[in-house]
Formats: sequence, structure tokens, C-alpha cells
Amino acid sequence: MTVSPLNVLGQPLQPCCFSPVTGFFRDGYCRTNIQDSGSHVICARLTDAFLQYTLAQGNDLITAKPEWDFPGLKAGDHWCLCAMRWQEAEAAGVAPPVKLSACHAKALEYVALSLLQQYATE
Repeated sequence: MTVSPLNVLGQPLQPCCFSPVTGFFRDGYCRTNIQDSGSHVICARLTDAFLQYTLAQGNDLITAKPEWDFPGLKAGDHWCLCAMRWQEAEAAGVAPPVKLSACHAKALEYVALSLLQQYATE
């Protein structure tokens, strides 16, 4: 029997986005495992401010990289973000809103639920 991963609310993890397909496993979910050193567990609706912030930090999420099957992202897209990057963006005042039902429970190892709830879009 396979156990479904839980979200930050203690319920079954819901999909983050299928277009573009997100997640460490590129299956639309913010699932994680030991190989996911960045803990891509926070489902966020991207904003221009966040995209510019992460670009300035050396992580270009805007430019398409076909060789990695990466479409490039724009404001309004949903994407599974690294928990630490989201936390850094929050401290810098540019954290994007989150979809709680699609944030993996592991996010709570990095960010308090009460903080995530302040950015909830649902």
C-alpha cells in the first residue's frame, strides 16, 4: 500500500501545476525525497517581484532552457519552490503567495504554518 504525501494542513497533497509541469519529479506535485536537496516543497503563484529577486540571487527562472525541458516562467505561473528560497524571499519582502493544499508537509521544517497562512491564496 502506498501512502500519499501530506500537505501542510495534514491532508493529502494536492497538485501544484500541470502547465507548466512543476515539481522536483516534474509530475505537477511538490513531492520530495532524499535526492531533492533544495526541498522543492512550497507551491507558489509567481510574481514579477519574486522572479526578479531570485534572478538577482543567481537562479534564473525566467529564461527557457529547452535542454532541461524547462519552459521559463512568468508571473502568474505556479511552481514548486525551494523552501529556503521562499523563506529568503519572505525576509526580503518579495515572497509570492502560496497554495497551502499543494505545499508538502516538509515545508513546515523550514517555515511556520502561521507564516504560510499569511500568504495563502485559498
